[in-house]
Amino acid sequence: MLAMPKRGLYAITHTDGKTIDEVIENITNVVRNGAAMVQYRDKNPIDALVLARELVAVCHAYNVPLIINDDVELAARVDADGVHLGENDGDVIHARQHLGEQAIIGVSCYNSLERAISSEKQGATYVAFGRFFSSNSKPLAAPADIETLVAAKKILSLPIVAIGGILPENGASLIDSGADLLAVIGGLVTGQPDIQAQKYGALFS
Repeated sequence: MLAMPKRGLYAITHTDGKTIDEVIENITNVVRNGAAMVQYRDKNPIDALVLARELVAVCHAYNVPLIINDDVELAARVDADGVHLGENDGDVIHARQHLGEQAIIGVSCYNSLERAISSEKQGATYVAFGRFFSSNSKPLAAPADIETLVAAKKILSLPIVAIGGILPENGASLIDSGADLLAVIGGLVTGQPDIQAQKYGALFS
């Protein structure tokens, strides 16, 4: 298993209306151009096992960890580097027991500092807050406050991820407020994902 990066672009797959080949091409361009970590997120999978395995192979070719969203069992089957857990996806302790001590386990904390503190105590590898801006990928997600990000940075000792409507134009404010990684979905679904990835990467240089 690959280790959790300390900072950088955290790319999340956009699978709606795309073939497996299109998703692979997009992610290949993104990791080739600087993404630090990738999450396979697919709310309407056609063949999740095949796509997840291909994504692991692509990401590992560039020494980039691949995380599975929601599904601990799928993460184990494809030898992914970890899993990302939402509010209804089980707890960190169960995921850790299933995937091992080296697995990357992330937790969505929305706007809850309390949930982040609890997740850290359970052994999470990172926590994620958001959404911070209007998001086409998650239009119904509850908003998160910059103040929560600032407070989390002071209290937590694990990496902090920001998500939700993040663009190269607004990402710097989140890094300045305490985000170690920027999770991006829609901002990478352009005809030039390689150039977009470079723009996000420049925020960390």
